[in-house]
Amino acid sequence: MAGTASAQPSPAPVKEQASPPSPIITDRDFEAALPSQDAAASPAAPVASPPAPVTDPDLAKPLTPLTDFDKEPLRDETGGAKTEKAPTLSYRWQVTGLENLRDAHPVAPIDGGALVDSFSTVSALKQGKGKATNAAAIAARIEQDRQALSDVMASQGYFDAAIQSSVAMPEQGKPGDIAVSLAVAPGPRYRLGAIRFDAPALIPPDLLTRHFGVHSGEPIVAERVLSAEAELGVILPQSAYPFAKIGQRDIELDAATGIGDYTLPVTPGPRSRFGDITVKGRRSVFDARHISTIARFRKGELYDSRLIDDLRKALVATNLFATVTVEPAQTGVSAGDNTEYANLVVSQKAGPPRSLSAQAGYSTGEGIKAVGSWSHANLFPPEGALIGSATAGTSEQGVSGTFRRSNAGLRDRTVEVSISANHTNLDAYEAFTGALKGRISRASTAIWQKRWTYSYGFELIGSNEQDYAFEQAGERRRTFYILALPGQITYDRSNSLLDPTRGYRLSATLSPEASLGSNVQTYARSIFEATGYYPIAGKLVLAGRARVGMIGGASRESIAPSRRFYSGGGGSVRGFGYQELGPKDPSGNPIGGRSQAETSVELRYRFGNFGVVGFVDSGQVFTSEVPTFNSWRFGAGMGFRYYTNFGPMRFDIATPINRQIGESRVAVYVSIGQAF
Repeated sequence: MAGTASAQPSPAPVKEQASPPSPIITDRDFEAALPSQDAAASPAAPVASPPAPVTDPDLAKPLTPLTDFDKEPLRDETGGAKTEKAPTLSYRWQVTGLENLRDAHPVAPIDGGALVDSFSTVSALKQGKGKATNAAAIAARIEQDRQALSDVMASQGYFDAAIQSSVAMPEQGKPGDIAVSLAVAPGPRYRLGAIRFDAPALIPPDLLTRHFGVHSGEPIVAERVLSAEAELGVILPQSAYPFAKIGQRDIELDAATGIGDYTLPVTPGPRSRFGDITVKGRRSVFDARHISTIARFRKGELYDSRLIDDLRKALVATNLFATVTVEPAQTGVSAGDNTEYANLVVSQKAGPPRSLSAQAGYSTGEGIKAVGSWSHANLFPPEGALIGSATAGTSEQGVSGTFRRSNAGLRDRTVEVSISANHTNLDAYEAFTGALKGRISRASTAIWQKRWTYSYGFELIGSNEQDYAFEQAGERRRTFYILALPGQITYDRSNSLLDPTRGYRLSATLSPEASLGSNVQTYARSIFEATGYYPIAGKLVLAGRARVGMIGGASRESIAPSRRFYSGGGGSVRGFGYQELGPKDPSGNPIGGRSQAETSVELRYRFGNFGVVGFVDSGQVFTSEVPTFNSWRFGAGMGFRYYTNFGPMRFDIATPINRQIGESRVAVYVSIGQAF
């Protein structure tokens, strides 16, 4: 931090040591051993012969430059480079003078041990691990650490700290380390005095003072001051000042009072409102009109950088961009009320629009199921996707094609039309089904979890299905033509879409349906579900779910088997096979019902990226229109979770309580996401 700096004391002189040992040979003896400079002129000296004539033309060539020589070191017979191991010196070091340093200030407490720990992370002496090639290297580290320790002290408000170093050599002829000591005299800890902002009048007038996180009277701690300045850099763009700039602070220290007066220059720039959206980039994905559909603001509203961040995240979430940025640009055009328009420049570069995805799961009763899909996310701009998918599994096979337009005239509103053909072979029924479906929905996303979500649409279904007929005492096959108008609404007060730990969700689904053909049947399917999440302590969460379904207006036999209610399985009542609960035919296969009720209770504990779950599920399917809650069944078990950035991987194992004949002792479920 800028301010009046106190002079640092010079390093203490190195302590005098014992006289060094005598050299092996004195300088006088060494010089006497050298040949005399006059030896060449002595009569006894032999006369040099003239140089022989050059006969090899290569010898007359210029010398090869040194840079062209092969600089690979010579190697010994073992292949290792011939290097001479440099001698090393050992040392130990310590910091003294901070043992009794304490300041119990409520917002910036400090003790000497914490300061030494902070210094150790940058200490050159520590990084050297007590070894150095020579005394000069140790001296350089000492000087570097004196400056580093001075900076650490100043960062906590000790601007007058004096640091002296000393070196003690081991006794001559005895083994030992060089002892390095850094002695600190901390001096007074400076406090903040007056806090001033060099800035014009802002709206509101206390915008800077209200959000500046440090106050007069507290110690001058660099981390707190920097954090407060950074907070202003965030608050100003959120408060209609997108072009604000924070200047260089000045702190004027008074050694007599231990007070530092703080001044921060701020250039806010014009108070701004959202202007026009402009698009930049040769490989643009969206035009300005579609971007304004995604934005949660309109032209003329006061500028708020949080809405810009939201727009950028929403653009990234479309998965259509290689890069995309959103930046404000000054226009100088008045927007009234002493404000100016700030245009938004969206720089974009298209990414690959095509993608492949796959997922797989396993559960007892349903077996293995794998789904793969191919999509072109912007085949019909803007955001008109074509998706093809295929399902292969033990009990289900099928293909489908879907047209989906995201952000269709409204942020997060999706329009979807699909056509599919499927074969389903379950214990309850076998069906060959073709369907044409359409839906309009507004759902929560990872960026914005909404309280209210909804969907509505239509379904045209043709299905040839085989099930058990009691009046015929055997299997029968019938064809159903069904028109359905399903709708759903959800109220969500949970804290997460993928892994909630508190809050609740309420959901209601209503689907008026008509079974067409020679004998027209009309009925309504309704489902009501509630889930809740309560944090008990730390990472321990209690979660619960209740679900009730009803079909009114038609008998069970006249309803297509695929439209009846079933319970049992990984997303229903664990401990039982898929669709295993409820009324059964003489062979023990489920036949479905007109109503159902289910409950689940889980105790979830997470540690790091892993978690364990204990659970008890219960439920039953009934032939009546309204659940009668008799013959209630329970399943219990435990599960393991591995948490990823796209949700938890789930492995559950459960067993039925009071198991009946034909039911498995253990059921296993593997999938992605929590059970509810």
